[in-house]
Amino acid sequence: MSTTLLQETRSEGKLGKEELLRMHELMLRARLLEERLIRMQKQGDGYFWIGGPGEEAFNVALGLLVHKGEGLDYDYLHLHYRSSATMLAMGADPMDAMRQMKSTATDPYSGGRNFVNHYSIKKWNVVPVSSPIEVQYSMAPGTALAQKRHGGKGLTIVQGGDAGTAEGDFATCLIWASRPGVELPMLIIVTNNQYGISTPAGTQHGERHISDRGKAFGMKTGVIDGNDPELAYAGIKDAMDYVRKERKPFVLEATVSRLYGHSSSSGANYVTEEADCITKFEQKLEQAGHLSRAQADAMKKSVTDEYLEMSKRVREEPQPESKVAFEHIFKEAEPAQHNANGRPLSDQTEGGGH
Repeated sequence: MSTTLLQETRSEGKLGKEELLRMHELMLRARLLEERLIRMQKQGDGYFWIGGPGEEAFNVALGLLVHKGEGLDYDYLHLHYRSSATMLAMGADPMDAMRQMKSTATDPYSGGRNFVNHYSIKKWNVVPVSSPIEVQYSMAPGTALAQKRHGGKGLTIVQGGDAGTAEGDFATCLIWASRPGVELPMLIIVTNNQYGISTPAGTQHGERHISDRGKAFGMKTGVIDGNDPELAYAGIKDAMDYVRKERKPFVLEATVSRLYGHSSSSGANYVTEEADCITKFEQKLEQAGHLSRAQADAMKKSVTDEYLEMSKRVREEPQPESKVAFEHIFKEAEPAQHNANGRPLSDQTEGGGH
């Protein structure tokens, strides 16, 4: 199938006022969380920041559409470090992201072992985010294959950036997802912000759309405006509905912005030349009479104050103790079983000999 430009929200799928306002609130909360994390890093409450300001419209829509739960009947998520808005939309506590920034012992994602936006939530099938670029693309076929064998409606969602699609893991994902007769129920997402650290995508990609690569494997593909939450919601829903029904993969590319650069290593300063999905959405809501400027400003101040208080509390939480440094590296050993003579059962061979 040729790449489909998923740009129109179908009339029967239009979101109502309350849904739009909820999306706006989540987008704003996600943006302000990232800005708080950046401040924490610059103030010495963390050594590195990387996140997703500019991707809120797409990632909130994704989080709202996930079938959340644990096990093969629910969606598995192989995300990357720009997915904080997806986590908030799913119900994650913003304070947990601050705990990971501060590397506290109370960090539920890694116990203070990893840097910020490396989520891991077993009860929601959120697979641990890995720092090596795009390895999630070669990991995701594993859960998708298990879901293929299990049956049901659960699907595997994997997401990465445009630059990382140059890695072999992306090609591996396309191959495993599309094997004839064993196609996998996968939503393969590329959020395209047009940059790989400091390298413009236009100097690296000869294809018109990254999702076009799916054509060679017989996969359905689509491109959506990831800066428009309504179009993003409709496009993601269409792609998910296809994967759930057909049990086959879909490659979805979303055009997004990168509003604070690649990471704290590049300064993490606001980029005025990029399109801001929240600014555009607020203008749209104001024009529709759903939201006033005063209401938007009041919400921003309220959430900013809320996050400031959270960050103050996180500063008082304990750091990990040195004695736990080597926990969770390997599977914890179970106590050895012994026979009546005190000999470990593992030392015995059949017949009781050695």
